[in-house]
Amino acid sequence: MASVFANVLKVHQWVYENSAGVVGHRLLFGNPTLLLRTVGRKSGQARTSALTYGRDGADYLVTASNGGSPRPPGWLANVKAKPECEIQVGRRKLAVIARATLPDDPDYARRWAIVDKVNQGRYSAYQKMTKRPIAMVVLTPAG
Repeated sequence: MASVFANVLKVHQWVYENSAGVVGHRLLFGNPTLLLRTVGRKSGQARTSALTYGRDGADYLVTASNGGSPRPPGWLANVKAKPECEIQVGRRKLAVIARATLPDDPDYARRWAIVDKVNQGRYSAYQKMTKRPIAMVVLTPAG
């Protein structure tokens, strides 16, 4: 079943990218989705990840849940190595600075509530599936 869901996510991302953002922003379960573009920390290759997001003022919030896996997603290490990246929200592209936060951050719980609500409580369910604290990444528009 997990592989079916992974394939749905790949198709969603493909549609989002290949429609230049015209289709995809709210295609997956109605959740708002952005495309996070990073540079691979080892390969130097461009990487794109479709991620559900929440908003906190001007900031975009994404969660490194990896579906509750014991390992965080690869994009998390990429943004830690090179925080300057790009997001695409619908057709709009923005340069952003990424900052990973963990539960010891004073704003983490408030921001977690924002993204968990957007994702209908799935992030809380994912956190119960893993012992690692799930990082939340704050994406602040550059400039």
